[in-house]
Amino acid sequence: MHSWSVVVPAKRLAVAKTRLQPLPGLRRDDHRALVLALLADTVAAATACPRVGSVVVVTDEPAAAELVRGLGARTVADEPDSGLNPALEHGALAAGGTAVAALSSDLPALRPAELAAALDAAGAAPRCFVADAPGTGTTLLTAVGTPLRPRFGRGSARAHSDDGAHPLTGDWPGLLRDVDTPADLRAAVELGVGPRTTELLHASPTLAVHLRAAR
Repeated sequence: MHSWSVVVPAKRLAVAKTRLQPLPGLRRDDHRALVLALLADTVAAATACPRVGSVVVVTDEPAAAELVRGLGARTVADEPDSGLNPALEHGALAAGGTAVAALSSDLPALRPAELAAALDAAGAAPRCFVADAPGTGTTLLTAVGTPLRPRFGRGSARAHSDDGAHPLTGDWPGLLRDVDTPADLRAAVELGVGPRTTELLHASPTLAVHLRAAR
C-alpha cells in the first residue's frame, strides 16, 4: 500500500474562482474568504487521510500559504508561473515519492475516507483519474512510478483518458463535487461541507441568504 504525496494548486486570490462571482451581493472580502475556506477544507481532508504521507500546496498567494501550513501542509512557490498544469508538475517534483496525486483545491465536502478509497483504487493502473460530478472535469489524478502528466482544464476528463489515464469510479460524492459555480456550492452544501466553509456560511449573511433562497 502506497504512502501518497498529494499536490494541491492554489491560485492567487485575485484570480481564483471567478465563476463564483455571480453570487448576488458577494463582496470582494467574502469571495476571498470563500476561496480560502474551500481550500482549507480540501487540505484538511487530505492531511487527515490515512493514505496520505504529505500534502504540498503550490501557491504564490501568501494568505493561502499561511493557511495551509497551519493545517499541516507544506508549500512551494509556483516557480513556473505558467498555468495550472506546469504548477502541478512542479509540485509533483517537489513532493517526491513514487506515488503522487494532484487534487483539486475546491472540494469542501471531501471526506478523508473517500480520498483513501480513491487512492486505494488507483492501484488499477500507473495513472488514474477521477472525473468531477458532470463527468467532464477532473478532481483527482494519480501516478505511481511514472510522471503525473496533468491535463487539467476544460474537458480534462477526456484529455486524461486520451493520454492513457484509467478512469476511477466509486462511492465518493465529496471527491466529485468541486465548486466552480454557485450551483456547485449549493450541491456541496447539500452533501455537507467541512468546518471552514460551514463557519463562513454561518458568518456571511450574503452567502447564507443566497443558499437558502436557491433551495
